[in-house]
Amino acid sequence: MNARNVLGIIAAILALLLCWTTYRSCDLDKSVKAMEAKNVSLEQKVGDLDQLKTDLQTQVDSLESAYNSLSEENASLATSVEEEKARSRRKNATIKKLQAAQDASNAAAVSENASLQAQISALLAAKSQLESNISDLQTENASLRDKLGMAEASLTKAQDDNSALDKLNKAMQSEISNLTLANFKATAFQVEIEKRRGQKVTAKSRLAKRIKTTFDLTDVPEKYQGVRPIYLSITDATANPIYLDNPIKATVSVNGQDSQIIAAEQKEINIKENQRISFNHKLNKRLKKGFYRVVVYTDIGVLGASTIRLR
Repeated sequence: MNARNVLGIIAAILALLLCWTTYRSCDLDKSVKAMEAKNVSLEQKVGDLDQLKTDLQTQVDSLESAYNSLSEENASLATSVEEEKARSRRKNATIKKLQAAQDASNAAAVSENASLQAQISALLAAKSQLESNISDLQTENASLRDKLGMAEASLTKAQDDNSALDKLNKAMQSEISNLTLANFKATAFQVEIEKRRGQKVTAKSRLAKRIKTTFDLTDVPEKYQGVRPIYLSITDATANPIYLDNPIKATVSVNGQDSQIIAAEQKEINIKENQRISFNHKLNKRLKKGFYRVVVYTDIGVLGASTIRLR
């Protein structure tokens, strides 16, 4: 490449650079003018904002003064409101107390009135009941007068029966005393008729289920001590044994003579100097009304006896 060509190229490049510089210079002038115009606008806005700030500050000062004034007024009003609320609460409390007192007074009056009415009703009912009772008592008195005569007759009969029982017991005890040994006999002899084992004692024939017999042997001489048979015999007033499913036939010696007996119960007892013996016989058949003898024997005589009566 020769120098002319090089110079031509350089001249072209320089021409291009000159055109680009001229274009950029025009573009920068436009930008500067735009910036200057914008700056003027901004300065105007800043002036306007300063004026607005001044106006707002004035308004704020005015509002602050008004706020302080209103705060003082509000504090005063708040104090007045609290005082008014306190007065209102005191009034309400007083009203409630008066209302409660009035309610209590009304309730007491109502209760007293109801109580008086109830008392009046009760008195009227009592009066009516008493009148009815008087009428019933008059009728009952007439009936009782009739029953009194029957009761007196029944009492006389019961007294006669008890007298007969006492006589029978005395006669039997007299008889037994002749049959018992002087120093080998039962004491504290007791006979009870039970409904069932351990149940209440009865004297009614239809309720009698068991005959319980207890007695003591005390100060038994040594010659009578040892194992001996003890028999429980139950007979009616004519000495006939009661009905037994399993009658026990035994021979005992009474006053040196052998006697045949029919026993309801038998026990082999080791006789000691002192002891208590009991029998509890369950009846095989209901007994009839009347007198019955309960006699306890040993092989050498009669230990004791008692008479009972069933109604």
